[in-house]
Amino acid sequence: MHLVFMGVSGSGKTTVAERVSRALDLPFAEADVFHPRANIDKMAAGVPLTDEDRWPWLRELAGWIADHEALGESTVMACSALKRSYRDLLREGAPGVRFLHMHGPEEVIWERLAVRPDHFMPPGLLRSQLETLQPLDPDEPGREFDVRLDVDTLTREALAYVESAGKPS
Repeated sequence: MHLVFMGVSGSGKTTVAERVSRALDLPFAEADVFHPRANIDKMAAGVPLTDEDRWPWLRELAGWIADHEALGESTVMACSALKRSYRDLLREGAPGVRFLHMHGPEEVIWERLAVRPDHFMPPGLLRSQLETLQPLDPDEPGREFDVRLDVDTLTREALAYVESAGKPS
């Protein structure tokens, strides 16, 4: 099983994903570190990425999943995965990719972004991410989590979801 914690920047996906990764002793990937320098520079300048900017990045992430699948390993990843087409590409990496959508009110996420230190993603890009976001479709394996909950509760809920889906190896 491959778990992708998805959502807009500031939704808490990395924080919860790292905790779940540690709890399950699974390899973890922060998708942001896979971005080429040009993407990071573009976002840092307040310019939203295009699909053309994202496709090579998403293919690399799907490759990371595929590499671990070939080793028989489950994984945890934090990745925005804002559109269905992006999630479809990630699912090409392996069967059993599940999306844990960290979702909440714009005001809550905006407040988090405003106080987050040392991140290349400026709060001003939140609106473009929210406009791009396509929630999980009913046929996509996964679940939505309310980011208004505290991190400990979100971690417990995510672990309970994983357990109900069949604990990864």
